[in-house]
Amino acid sequence: MSDSDTIGRREFVVGAAALAAGATLVGRTPAQAVPVADGVAKFSFPDEGRVRVLVTGDAGTGTRTQWAVADAMRTFHSREPISLALGLGDNIYENGPHDAADGQFADKFENPNEGLDFPWLMVLGNHDNSAIFPGDGGWLLRGNAEVEYHARSRRWWMPSRYYSVRVPEQNPVVEFFVLDVNPLAAYLPPIFSPYWAADGQFMNEQRAWLDRALAESTATWKIACTHHPYSSNGPHGDAGHYDGVPIAPINGVHVKSFIEDHVAGRCQFILSGHDHSLQVLEPTTASKGTRQIVSGAAAKTVGSEARNTEDASNTALYENYHELGFMVLDLTANAVDLRVHTVDLANGTSTEAFARRLG
Repeated sequence: MSDSDTIGRREFVVGAAALAAGATLVGRTPAQAVPVADGVAKFSFPDEGRVRVLVTGDAGTGTRTQWAVADAMRTFHSREPISLALGLGDNIYENGPHDAADGQFADKFENPNEGLDFPWLMVLGNHDNSAIFPGDGGWLLRGNAEVEYHARSRRWWMPSRYYSVRVPEQNPVVEFFVLDVNPLAAYLPPIFSPYWAADGQFMNEQRAWLDRALAESTATWKIACTHHPYSSNGPHGDAGHYDGVPIAPINGVHVKSFIEDHVAGRCQFILSGHDHSLQVLEPTTASKGTRQIVSGAAAKTVGSEARNTEDASNTALYENYHELGFMVLDLTANAVDLRVHTVDLANGTSTEAFARRLG
């Protein structure tokens, strides 16, 4: 593991001391959204009533696998132009960036996605908030570096840790609600800072913001975007049973409550990564009709990793745990069409493996 991929000892010690002293540490919220820097011309959002969305997750490795999927996405984009993309977390493996000037943004985002010139709505994942070991989610302030990067990049869209985007802005066909549930599911829970607690200021403000934003939304389609899924047949499993660990909050019990109380029945879809797989699951009674989709195979696959058998009973329209891939959503005021593309690592070509109208 290189020095660029690990948190600096001084950075960790200074931060831990601040936490112990009770200092107020603020996560970037919509009220403290990062402005775009002078001279940075963001790619514009579509202003038409037909929106084509590239759905990817867990991409940020900088490895051959990420490049192969990106090559396939470029080929698709040349044939069927994409309006915008969703990056469903774990954007900078294995430990997240040091700051907004970290060269990993170029190696693991900008360079692989060259030519995919449209807005990328980015979600924070557990690897983007690492402290001691990769993906522990224990250094939540580290994710703020990805928010700060919003000011520097034409593609990267993350003005705050949680936010929403209406497309088009007037008479929206869809509104994406990008959520940050990392404080609720960290492998190293934020026990030293009440600010990040499940019932602390950050999450309470996010709950209030989400309730208000959903109530005010006039979009035909409302889509929640998280890194951690509400339901999954993959190794991480369902919220409340994550990784088969019977210990709260690591098992995601607070994620389960958050989704059921604030998202289920209010959004038609939840799009997530985390499990390195491609899953299109059926809605359940508990989800109040909201459908879970998992797209986390943009650079890694589950492969032979054992699936969480306790949660493998979610009814799936499609699931794939062994192939790289991405998804494409086509949205109009009248319909939502989903396509799943798997990618051949050997030649970088993709195959449409599943297609279905979901709404």
